Amino acid sequence: MILCCGEALIDMLPRQTAAGEPAFAPYPGGAVFNTAIALGRLGAPAGFYSGLSTDLFGQLLDDALAASGVDASLARRSARPTTLAFVTLTDGHAQYAFYDENTAGRMLSPDDLPALPAHVEALFFGGISLVGEPCGAAYEALMLREAGARVTMIDPNIRPGFVTDEPGYRSRLAAMLGAADIVKVSDEDLVWLGTSVGDLLAGGAHLVCLTEGAKGVRAFWPGGESFVAARKVEVVDTVGAGDTFNAGLLAGLSRAGLLNKPGLAALTAEALAPALDLGVAAAAITVSRAGANPPWAREL
Repeated sequence: MILCCGEALIDMLPRQTAAGEPAFAPYPGGAVFNTAIALGRLGAPAGFYSGLSTDLFGQLLDDALAASGVDASLARRSARPTTLAFVTLTDGHAQYAFYDENTAGRMLSPDDLPALPAHVEALFFGGISLVGEPCGAAYEALMLREAGARVTMIDPNIRPGFVTDEPGYRSRLAAMLGAADIVKVSDEDLVWLGTSVGDLLAGGAHLVCLTEGAKGVRAFWPGGESFVAARKVEVVDTVGAGDTFNAGLLAGLSRAGLLNKPGLAALTAEALAPALDLGVAAAAITVSRAGANPPWAREL
């Protein structure tokens, strides 16, 4: 199983009632949640670990995970509320109001970490869940605890506007990037981090994927590099594109028997190509429709 560890929240999206009144509609979301959903829909054995509420919004998240075949049995459940993100649009630009204090996801702590069953072959981390406390400390502890025995991947997906403790956040990312077998970053991530693909490989990563938006993705490993162009589609929006790529990459590596430390240490361009292609193809479908709506395997 590929266990996705990080945030799940409810996006409250602006709508209008039949009477013309402004309203908000709840949609399950969160970067790591989206990756878990995409993995499940691609037919990969997927799991999700986070702090989930037992409130009505937590039930929405649970239902969405189950509908996509994602195992959330390891999640830590509590009566604390679900994180809400209210979205408003001004001239087409989204602005967010987050309600995250004392929520089930935010208050996940290192004391809540479960023992992982043997069938967990890989763990995925990232998103805004690495910013807040104590949840950020919990995910860091889990990754560092498991990195020696299982494959770990991180997509920092850095959003500077969310960072309140920059030195602490930088320290956390440095530790997690140094422990990761697979790293996915954007150009903007590298600039903010003040690092390079070469530095990440020298730090121990077996595979670094650099996404370049509409151009495609470049993959680097100690033995070489390759490039896969993005599919040409009519873009509706890019919400969830990177999350879906992450899922396609992990699902493809799992299918090829490469989602293990020996497999990643012996990567070749030929062996890696199907996983990169799956990630790019799945992301193309996601951007062709509104919202984070990853494709099912049958759509590919």
